[in-house]
Amino acid sequence: MTNVLWLQGGACSGNTISFLNAEEPTVCDLIADFGIKVLWHPSLGLELGDNLQALLRDCISGKIPLDILVFEGTVVNAPNGTGHWNRFADRPMKDWLLDLSKAAKFVVAVGDCATWGGIPATAPNPSQSQGLQFLKRQKGGFLGTEYRSQAGLPVINIPGCPAHPDWISQILVAIATGRLNDVTLDEFNRPQTFFKSFTQTGCTRNVHFAYKASVAEFGQRKGCLFYDLGCRGPMTHSSCNRILWNRVSSKTRAGMPCLGCTEPEFPFYDLEPGTVFKTQTLMGVPKDIPPGMKRQDYAFLTVVAKNMVPTWAEEDIFTV
Repeated sequence: MTNVLWLQGGACSGNTISFLNAEEPTVCDLIADFGIKVLWHPSLGLELGDNLQALLRDCISGKIPLDILVFEGTVVNAPNGTGHWNRFADRPMKDWLLDLSKAAKFVVAVGDCATWGGIPATAPNPSQSQGLQFLKRQKGGFLGTEYRSQAGLPVINIPGCPAHPDWISQILVAIATGRLNDVTLDEFNRPQTFFKSFTQTGCTRNVHFAYKASVAEFGQRKGCLFYDLGCRGPMTHSSCNRILWNRVSSKTRAGMPCLGCTEPEFPFYDLEPGTVFKTQTLMGVPKDIPPGMKRQDYAFLTVVAKNMVPTWAEEDIFTV
């Protein structure tokens, strides 16, 4: 039996909603087939008041083994570092989190807010929000750079706004079945099995990307979303087009630009008007280009590709 405690800090509950829609495996599969016991979850837990406090204190003391601590949402430090803006079970949530993280065998941060602060940590950050071990790209966060769980690992980060449900459930299974050693973490403590490739991998619009054939409106099934609508798929580490959402679709497949929500800088450009769904350019070339390419080479490639675009690139290739 693997005990899981799920707590929520400064959050919108989006990752909880995502997790409860997991399919491979489902939440029921986690419990019935993989021996996971949910000690408490803000949407599923039955304990309240004194009973909940007693449960948390038993986890801290070791009376109840705490195998996996899952945290969703930011660590709220306001006002003035006290954390009183986010109280839970008669204490600031950050105080519970600090004590529980010392007792946990593994700690998993779910969603952008828990991993690196997300939208709440965007300047001027009035809630003084942090991720567990990062604040945007800066290492440290609430628990500090040197933090290690009882298993000797840093916080395992599963970013996204929200995180894909199967990313969450499959990491929980890897821990519960003793296969976490098969999972390699990247420089941001993300499991590489989900975050080594780019969102563009598997995108149905890659052929349009190659010919620089653009689309100017949401929902259109032809054309690339990168050149006009601000899609960050070529620069964002995620498996959204390899492991489809609901086994059906993804943002780009539905005609919606990737927002780069698995990267520490999300949201990009401080959400200034006119910057989110508009590709920022420099002398006609996107300011942010795919990693590993030189700007001069990319500009030359763009000119050549646009002159070679075939006529069918303007057709709706999904017409039945």
